[in-house]
Amino acid sequence: MAAPSRRGKIRDFFSFKTYKRYICDPNYSWVVMISLLVAEALVNVVIINKIKYTEIDWQAYMQEVEGVINGTFNYLELRGDTGPLVYPAGFVYVFMGLYHITDKGTDIRLAQYIFAALYIVTLILVFNIYHRVNKIPPYVYFFMCCASYRIHSIYILRLFNDPVAMFFLYLAVNLFLYDKWTWGCLVFSLGVSVKMNVLLFSPALLMLLLVTQGIPRTVLHLGLCATVQLLLGFPFIIANPLGYLIRSFDLGRQFIFTWTVNWRFLPLDIFHSRSLHATLLGLHLAVLVGFLVYKWSRSIGGVKALLSWQPVTKNLDANNIILPLFTANFIGMCFSRSLHYQFYVWYFHTLPYLLWSTELPVKYRLLLLGVLELCWNTYPSTVYSSGALHVCHVVLLIALWYSGTIPRTTQVQKMK
Repeated sequence: MAAPSRRGKIRDFFSFKTYKRYICDPNYSWVVMISLLVAEALVNVVIINKIKYTEIDWQAYMQEVEGVINGTFNYLELRGDTGPLVYPAGFVYVFMGLYHITDKGTDIRLAQYIFAALYIVTLILVFNIYHRVNKIPPYVYFFMCCASYRIHSIYILRLFNDPVAMFFLYLAVNLFLYDKWTWGCLVFSLGVSVKMNVLLFSPALLMLLLVTQGIPRTVLHLGLCATVQLLLGFPFIIANPLGYLIRSFDLGRQFIFTWTVNWRFLPLDIFHSRSLHATLLGLHLAVLVGFLVYKWSRSIGGVKALLSWQPVTKNLDANNIILPLFTANFIGMCFSRSLHYQFYVWYFHTLPYLLWSTELPVKYRLLLLGVLELCWNTYPSTVYSSGALHVCHVVLLIALWYSGTIPRTTQVQKMK
């Protein structure tokens, strides 16, 4: 009987049933997460050593912060090879640190390893978010990690500032999940100070603050966010306040058509048309209001609950926090005036959560992930890749709308 028993153990060892829970059960996601973190560390080292670095913005970043180091604080006079400095003060401090660490920006290999470490730390933060919501099957994390060439390129082959901003964003989200709203708002504001795209999450954050803090403390948290911006920007504000505001928070600047991923099928004059920009802004606001009124606020008693002087609840379920934040950002991406290739990182790590928050069949969720990756990897973008990107966005947005409201958490406690 020993031989059959041994054969049975061998058969079980190679059986799919033995490993199914580690592939499909969200409760065992940590096994895949740890494995992928190790794999990603190795993949990043291989990419750095085997694939040639491509210069796009890094030298311009270094030139911009070098101007500050040399004593120029007037934002209108700070520029690099790619144009004027258009990012807030937090960007200057972060890349000033990198300027000194990397020998005035000349040690590209060291900078790549720093960004590889940033990628791994960001992945840990993202994994913790997904672990808290506990709804994504482990096999999906493979598509979030090793399968995306574009994301690895943005981090370690291009050295863009977008990953830095998203690091602060995901750190802030983690703090929100642990009910650290003050610290979370501080870190969120640091992310905004690196790049304004983080503001796409702010409509949902405002709602969450009203729910968990009430109006008085929400005002205090918003004041904290503003104070961070003022303190970081102080040297530049006293040099030229209007110049700093115009350059670092310029909501109306024109994008270069050459780099657009989402509007390649438009004629150039329409792409630069103020009418198009106004229409997109109107649609953006309308869809945000629709989700706020008919989706997000339903789980906490409707829009009227947001006007409560006291907190509605102190105990939001993780999904009640993550779904509004990630959806608000996704809506902003859908109606963006232009998306450049590095902007993919703005929502890449949120896509699996959003897709698994819909009622779409799994095969269509995976199909959307694949087509989106293909669209962002098509360079230069084409009429078809831009069109496919919009189709994917529309399908996912509609699926989120019809996915049902966020379930009311059983931990909600009304404040007296």
